[in-house]
Order: sequence, then structure tokens, then C-alpha cells
Amino acid sequence: MKKFVIALLVVSMLLAFGACSKTETPAENNSVEKGSKLEEIKKAGKIVLGTSADYPPFEFHKIIDGKDEIVGFDIEIAKLIAERIGVDLEIIDMKFEGLLPAIVTDDIDFIVAGMSADEERAKTVDFSIVYYEGSHSMVVRAEDKDKYKGPEDLVGKPVGAQKTTLQEEVVLNQFSESQYVGLSKITDLVLELQNKKVEAIILAEPVAKAYVKQNPDLYLAEVDLGKEDGVSVAVNKGNEDLLEVINEVIEEIVNDGTVDRLINEATILAEEE
Repeated sequence: MKKFVIALLVVSMLLAFGACSKTETPAENNSVEKGSKLEEIKKAGKIVLGTSADYPPFEFHKIIDGKDEIVGFDIEIAKLIAERIGVDLEIIDMKFEGLLPAIVTDDIDFIVAGMSADEERAKTVDFSIVYYEGSHSMVVRAEDKDKYKGPEDLVGKPVGAQKTTLQEEVVLNQFSESQYVGLSKITDLVLELQNKKVEAIILAEPVAKAYVKQNPDLYLAEVDLGKEDGVSVAVNKGNEDLLEVINEVIEEIVNDGTVDRLINEATILAEEE
């Protein structure tokens, strides 16, 4: 009888031990599998940047030493973030309106694309602190500089802006009596303006200045269209560890004047033939 009782106790202990093991293992496995975004990036050895490289001096294509490179002050900021994490930077160039869907599906790790942290976008992604603030500008053909000086001169006329940007909202709100033309790429907007398919285009101030500098047939109208919301870096929801590193980098480069230097250097590069 005594041996039978001891045997029952041993069996019970083994069953209890097995049950504990089964409940603990999945939790441990989940924590290892899930990890953090920052850990995933370090393990991969690279961070994937999503941008729309038609937005000088923020990001744009440039032939350097015979090779097509994506450059700009946003790209330099992304490089500093990658350097801080200790990984390589991979750049994916896409249409601006494709950036948010791409980050939600984790096809990219972060967005640096002259993107403003508005309330609607903040429902989808988390934003860093602001690293740049600018104004909206209107570009017209140089031959029409005395003809088109503001929204009141463009009633019933086609006015263009890049899709899903704050400049699109400017056209819809301040040029409400004009015909809105939305395109994915700013280069296409510029061509539409030059080919007289639209009468004006609305761009962020540094972008407008860069295109006017490159194209003598264009003119930067002297009209106040207000300031745009601050420009920030975007990450997917829940990537707090990655966002913390990004904010550290941005705070440093804003405070020590690096951002101003990068903007100046990128502007000069964009203006070079």
C-alpha cells in the first residue's frame, strides 16, 4: 500500500511539472519571437527607409560620379539615425501616397519624406518630434508672374499639388474656386505647369525654390499661403524603442545646428547642374 501511495505521488508530481512546463514555454517563445522593432533592425543589420525622391532639397535623385543617387537632407538625417543604431541604411523610393500603407505592412521601417505630422496620419503611424518647419509657396510660369499673384487670380483655373500632402489641402481650401489637379510626383506637376496643363502649382517653400532655381521659365509668386505643419519622421504604431532613438538624434541635430547645415548643403546640391 505504501509503495502504491508513493507511486501515485511521483506520478502526480510529474504531471504537475509537465503542466507548468507547457504553460511557461509558449510565453517564453512569444517573447523571443515578437521581440522589439529595434532588436529586429539590429539583427537584420539594416534599417529600411521609405521616401519619395522627387522633393528637393528633402530627397531627390542626383547623378554623382556617373551613378544615380538618392540624396537630400532627409536622407542625411536617415543616415544619422542608421549610424546611431549601428546598421546600414536601405532606401526604397516610392510614390508619396504609398508610404503609409508600406509602413503599416512593415515593408519599410521608417519614413523620412518631408511628411507633416497631421492628425489623420497620426491615426496610422507614430511621429517623432519636429525637425523642420516651412511655408507653402505658389509656382507659376515666369511669363505669367504678373497675371497670377494669388487665389483670386486663379478662379476657374487648374491648380496642381502633390496627392495626400498639406499642399493638396491648401489648394482645396484656399483655391476652392479653382480646379484641383492632384498628381503623385512633383516632377509631373512641374511638367504640367510648363506644358500649360495647369496654371499654378503649390509646393513646400524649399521645394518650390529648388525647382524655380532649376527652371528659369518658372517663377515663385510673392503670395502668403501660410505655414505648413512641422515635418517629422514616421514609424509604425507601437515601435516606441525605435522612435526613442530617432527622437534622440533629432533633438541633438536640431539643437546643435546640424539640420540647418544639412538643409543648406542639400539646397546647394539641388541647384547644381
